[in-house]
Amino acid sequence: MTPFELPDEIEELRTSVRRLAQSEIEPHAAQADDEESFPRASWDAWRAAGFAGLAFPEDLGGQGAGILAHAVAVEEVARVCGSSSLFTFISKLGLTALLDHGSDELRERVVPTVASGEHQASYCLSESGAGSDVAGMQARAVRDGDHYVLNGAKMWITNAGVSHYYTVFCKTDPAAGHRGISAIVVEAGTPGLSIGKLEHKMGMRGSPTGEVLLQDCAVPAANLIGDEGRGFYYAMGALDRSRPLVGAQALGIAQGALDLAVAYVQERKQFGQRIGDFQGVQFMLADLAAAVDAARLVVYRACALLDAGRPGTARASSVAKLLASDAAMRVTTDVVQLLGGVGYTRELPAERMMRDAKVTQIYEGTNQIQRVVIAKQLFA
Repeated sequence: MTPFELPDEIEELRTSVRRLAQSEIEPHAAQADDEESFPRASWDAWRAAGFAGLAFPEDLGGQGAGILAHAVAVEEVARVCGSSSLFTFISKLGLTALLDHGSDELRERVVPTVASGEHQASYCLSESGAGSDVAGMQARAVRDGDHYVLNGAKMWITNAGVSHYYTVFCKTDPAAGHRGISAIVVEAGTPGLSIGKLEHKMGMRGSPTGEVLLQDCAVPAANLIGDEGRGFYYAMGALDRSRPLVGAQALGIAQGALDLAVAYVQERKQFGQRIGDFQGVQFMLADLAAAVDAARLVVYRACALLDAGRPGTARASSVAKLLASDAAMRVTTDVVQLLGGVGYTRELPAERMMRDAKVTQIYEGTNQIQRVVIAKQLFA
């Protein structure tokens, strides 16, 4: 096996996920986008196939797959439905801090229910005034005996209203800046926790994004993840491992758009011949294929480094997210152009893929923030 080949078991996983995605997820993609509704049938199929626990540890009810295997699964779902690809990894992001730093009791109480697909989880970091500037968050948690009382509003939360567990990052020591941030697990149904406005988005419309509101929300102190004041570091560590999965999502969207374009240009005729026979079209597709291949290499490399526990993963993760999301935006935009008028309509999924691709340049750290991370690593 060369370094550029995946192990047989990962390729077998790809085959299984692709089969499921094409038969059980793709048929619901357009409806989820049109109705801005969570694709429940797609989720049920994912869960029934046993994939909900793919990336969770075996001793907590999961399959123990590594990040590279997980990325391949995300990629295959994103090929047919960007919105559904979010439910393939958002719960892992939501629980990464808990898996890494939480108590055994808390992990054993929470993780198996997510690994089984009974529950989902969300990562609650951003606020209206604290997006890229995480330390600017205003959400507070005050210790009161054996509870923390939380107040604040989290925004842009994926799976808002669908998840059962919300990992909330909040200030336990407001005077300490980013060193005063802690992470606390809040369960749906806890008095004081509510879901506010759900956003009407340009893309990923089948994945709910909204406000998580906390008003005098009392949570057992046992739900604190790790130590007080370490939440910022836990949050950044989770993002380092999730950014390549956003890269995989972008990669899948790009691959799906490229597949669509290749099929279309071999059928569509103009001036008495297939448009795929025109050299200008061939060159355009060749450039897009090269961009997809390059994105795949940087995504897989970042995942392999993370799986191996190698140094330099923060930079590799940011490079993967940056290059793959930029490639997805370029590929989907050019595919809409190649398809012409029909590409601009909802008759084909090209325009949905273009809309879905855009947010991969924005969430889990904008691509401008990725450049900041990469530059810091260069100068370190």
